[in-house]
Amino acid sequence: MSSAAAAPPAAAPVFERSRRPSVLTVYRWELRKLASQKRTYLGLALVIVLPLIFVVFESLRHGHNRAGNIFATEITQSGLATPVLMLLFMSGFFLPLASALVSGDIFANEDANGTLKTILTRSVDRGQVFAAKALTAMTYAATAVFLSAAVATVAGVASWGFHSVRTFSGTVVSAPEALLLVFAANAVYLIPLAALAGIGVLLSAATRNSAAAVVGTIGLVIMLFIVAQIPGLEGIQPYLLTEQFQAWQGLLRTPTDWAPIAHSAWVCALYGVPSLLAGYLVFLRRDVAGG
Repeated sequence: MSSAAAAPPAAAPVFERSRRPSVLTVYRWELRKLASQKRTYLGLALVIVLPLIFVVFESLRHGHNRAGNIFATEITQSGLATPVLMLLFMSGFFLPLASALVSGDIFANEDANGTLKTILTRSVDRGQVFAAKALTAMTYAATAVFLSAAVATVAGVASWGFHSVRTFSGTVVSAPEALLLVFAANAVYLIPLAALAGIGVLLSAATRNSAAAVVGTIGLVIMLFIVAQIPGLEGIQPYLLTEQFQAWQGLLRTPTDWAPIAHSAWVCALYGVPSLLAGYLVFLRRDVAGG
């Protein structure tokens, strides 16, 4: 009789688990929340405005001699050189900054508003929340990168036409192939940017302070750039996260140089994966009873 009475309570957790929303559902909640925040649009405005300013500036100085890499020398010969130059210009600081504005705020914003406790009462566990927030931060980073590339491409083509372009190796590629290479180069750039977003997520969960997490993420980028310039430390340069920001250039050579891309993939994994695991452990153990 006593064993029969104990059976109904045992079925309750199963029922609760069946009602638990999926990670995809929580991810959609996070995307809607992100779309309602002003900070979201600061980074997007940055990556839209800079390519437009660049095209206007280059249009005004039409005919002047240009020094630099092969894409800079023929900027007015094909609009498809514009997104490459913008990726060169923005990959070191501006795109990481846009990514950090969200990844560094993704958990800390909940602490500031005292809403974590509310989220965790929606029949979702901490693993689902963490996964959804990490995915949201990386989705935003990808959006910033491809939005910047799209604006630069449209503005460049509108100003200088959809023509063939030369690669870093000096080989001329057709306009359609160049457009595909531009898309692929931005996709490869997402590898180190995703790793940086993982670091931002860790700092956001650990510090519980948006400003500290954002500044800490960008501060790490600046510090690694400084370390790369220190004499005697040349041996560690290939393993710095910031050095991977240029790995995409291997796609714009003939034949394609896959070595820096493959190297970047595993180096970035050494930064991104431990950061996400550490961030998850911090979030898993934290006390949210106060909000």
